[in-house]
Amino acid sequence: MSHTGVWLSCQLDASLLVVAKGRFEWGTKKDEENQREHGVSFAKAQFAFGDPDRVIAKDLSHGADEQRYYCFGWVDGGVMTVRFTYREDVIRIFGAGYWRKGKATYEREHQIHGRASRKAEDRS
Repeated sequence: MSHTGVWLSCQLDASLLVVAKGRFEWGTKKDEENQREHGVSFAKAQFAFGDPDRVIAKDLSHGADEQRYYCFGWVDGGVMTVRFTYREDVIRIFGAGYWRKGKATYEREHQIHGRASRKAEDRS
């Protein structure tokens, strides 16, 4: 399935607006698999939520009962995409990586909302 229509900004419930202060969890096997496939640990992925300019979007391609989300945030000189769910004040990470589509979404949302574009030389 194409992700063309998936990356939409949305208004989220108030609890998701404070995700940077949330608790995190993940499955050990899923974390190891993600590190092998994408070179990113879930421990590192937490930092995307700490970006004050992060973008949170609903995953519209996921049809299960549980709502899934994306966090696009600046980590170590690039835009990281983190796939997660939110349950009982806990952010459960199940995927993370540096993907072109996530970077494009981050930059597009910042243009739409009048924020300065972030480039590697702008952040330390």
